Amino acid sequence: MSGSYDDSVGVEVSSDSFWEVGNYKRTVKRIDDGHRLCNDLMNCIHERARIEKVYAQQLTEWAKRWKQLVEKGPQYGTVERAWCAFMSEAEKVSELHLEVKGSLMNEDFEKIKNWQKEAFHKQMMGGFKETKEAEDGFRKAQKPWAKKLKEVEAAKKAYHAACKEEKLAISRETNSKADPALNPEQLKKLQDKVERSKQDVLKTKEKYEKSLKELDNSTPQYMENMEQVFEQCQQFEEKRLRFFREVLLEVQKHLDLSNVASYKNIYRELEQNIKTADAVEDLRWFRVNQGPGMSMNWPQFEEWSADLNRTLSRREKKKASDGVTLTGINQTGDQVSQPNKHSSLSVQSNTVQSVQSSYNPFEDEEDTGSTVSEKEDNKIKNVSSYEKNQSYPTDWSDEESNNPFSSTDANGDTNPFDEDTSPAMEVRVRALYDYEGQEQDELSFKAGDELTKMENEDEQGWCKGRLDNGQVGLYPANYVEPIQ
Repeated sequence: MSGSYDDSVGVEVSSDSFWEVGNYKRTVKRIDDGHRLCNDLMNCIHERARIEKVYAQQLTEWAKRWKQLVEKGPQYGTVERAWCAFMSEAEKVSELHLEVKGSLMNEDFEKIKNWQKEAFHKQMMGGFKETKEAEDGFRKAQKPWAKKLKEVEAAKKAYHAACKEEKLAISRETNSKADPALNPEQLKKLQDKVERSKQDVLKTKEKYEKSLKELDNSTPQYMENMEQVFEQCQQFEEKRLRFFREVLLEVQKHLDLSNVASYKNIYRELEQNIKTADAVEDLRWFRVNQGPGMSMNWPQFEEWSADLNRTLSRREKKKASDGVTLTGINQTGDQVSQPNKHSSLSVQSNTVQSVQSSYNPFEDEEDTGSTVSEKEDNKIKNVSSYEKNQSYPTDWSDEESNNPFSSTDANGDTNPFDEDTSPAMEVRVRALYDYEGQEQDELSFKAGDELTKMENEDEQGWCKGRLDNGQVGLYPANYVEPIQ
């Protein structure tokens, strides 16, 4: 142990031992490090809480989007319910992760923050009270011993200088004996110098040994005082370490969803929903609701009615019209059935140029002047891949009293396609996906944008619509959904 002592900074450190003067500063620095580690742990927990929140939001958005797609898609029956069970699982897991985020911030984060505030007390001049107390304690314990160490260093330095001077004097005296040019008086001075240097060596050696002995005697007290202050620092650090261990265990409990009963139930329920998917049941449902099991209003013989004003010829039904689209219109007996949720009527011009219709493909072609067959179907429908449960009209009739194409009176004075009598039906829709128009007559929009559908989709699956800025154009029908 060596060095030069200074009351303010201590002696120059010559080794890495704790007992060297000034090496207690590493222990003191640990207090400041403890405060910084509290901040680091809070930042760590805060970042994890943010990740939990973002993950929960992504799960919710994913579940919402795919639930709509599956429900509007062609999948049906028990397999559809099993598929949708994944979206339900995501929503429930999202709620659990939001709870994790809340626990991390409201419990763990706040607990560390409050403990840090109670354990570390800032001073007006900067630093912490605990750091200053440890610094003062070590300085006070080290000061007496450091003072004696300084004396030992000075005595050692003097002793080593005296030894050097003695060696030099002896060397000069030896060399002078071989030099005949020196007179006796000069030789006598060299010999006296050797004697004085020997005496200085003995004197400084004695003083050096004495100061070293005093240092050794004060060392036990020095060690005891230093140990006492060090133990106080150890106790303070032990509280922090134990507190960190406690907090980390609580964080682990909050993050470990495998021990949460509701989390296990989510996947137990998901497994049950998937196992309930029954291909046989779905095929039976489809047969009954969409296949041969459906009821049918088979054509029957009907007597001619005198109430009919006139019949609609096939030629009239096949006239081309760019501005008129009729879909899902059923005619039976004396009443006209209401159009289903996919039916629409759009009129853009006063002149009727075409009326599209579907008719029995197995019926023989008649003359252009003949009347419409009683078995003719008036529906036209373009079904998107995300439109389900369409109702297809099955009742056919050629009775004039229920024909929407006929005049309002017997003489045909009123045209039912005039703009002032049948305005176009407009529906507000919302975009499901982003779409960038490829042609000049196509619209561009982002997912979530709202626009007005002006015409139902055509045979190629396109609709005509108008954006809120007034722009009119075409867009894919399956890129939007009606606003409820």
